[in-house]
Amino acid sequence: MTAAAPAWPALPDGGPVADGSGWSVTPVVAHGGHVADGPGWSPLLPVAVLAVGYLLAAVRDPRGWDHRRTAAWLLGCAVLAVAVGPLAQLPDDPRGHMAQHLLLGMFAPLGLVLGAPVTLLLRVAPPPTRRLVGRLLRSRPLHLIAHPVTAALLTTGGLALVLLTPLYAAAEHQPALHHALHLHYVAAGYLFAWSLAGPDPAPRRPGLAVRIGALLGASAGHAVLAKYLYAQAGTLPPGLTDRDPVAFQAAAQLMYYGGDLAELLLAVALFATWYRRRSRARPPRTLTTSRHGTAVR
Repeated sequence: MTAAAPAWPALPDGGPVADGSGWSVTPVVAHGGHVADGPGWSPLLPVAVLAVGYLLAAVRDPRGWDHRRTAAWLLGCAVLAVAVGPLAQLPDDPRGHMAQHLLLGMFAPLGLVLGAPVTLLLRVAPPPTRRLVGRLLRSRPLHLIAHPVTAALLTTGGLALVLLTPLYAAAEHQPALHHALHLHYVAAGYLFAWSLAGPDPAPRRPGLAVRIGALLGASAGHAVLAKYLYAQAGTLPPGLTDRDPVAFQAAAQLMYYGGDLAELLLAVALFATWYRRRSRARPPRTLTTSRHGTAVR
């Protein structure tokens, strides 16, 4: 999160920038083009499975499942559906691509995490499944990748890797890689939100200071990446010199301010979760009677 609006640099003059080794590759232009030939199934199908499966599990909960959790999960699924449905059908525009990344990697995971799917699974699953989930939660690999610092590197660093290399450009012509990147955005964003503010059980979750530090670090990295993309919007590699640099600048600004909003929501969820756990852990205060007959705590 950033406290003040940035002073955006001026768009570099000129077209492609060449150096001694050839044309420089600008990260954001990797967003040009859509996958020509997609898979035979719709990406909306997995989203529908997630929503319906959760609802069926919530109905089976013998103790009654919290409707607020259900609403959060369905909201996350709806955001996923928008990202892989309408946004994926828009004409080639870097702003649409950036909005898709924000929804997949930042907004949708927060709703899914607040739905507490692991807790719901532990309530309705048979004992063998619950034991399997318990072993998974206690496993060292999960502790490593679900640590807030590791999760921050996966989500912010993974996005930087995609945008600073021709990886996304290659994914636009390879459907399997294209959907794998989208899956990475969702999974990394989910791990990050869960490690910071997830209501689901997370053994060995670090203290509040570590989680706040990871959130601030990820926010700073996200802001720096957005500023860099904005500044480099005019240096286009060969084959993409017909792209509109102004559209790339708008995409970078969307990344900056949209990321701020998502990180603010995550911070609110983090402190709300911490406060609820702290309240539950605090022993109840009982009334006692003084020798003068006055009730005191």
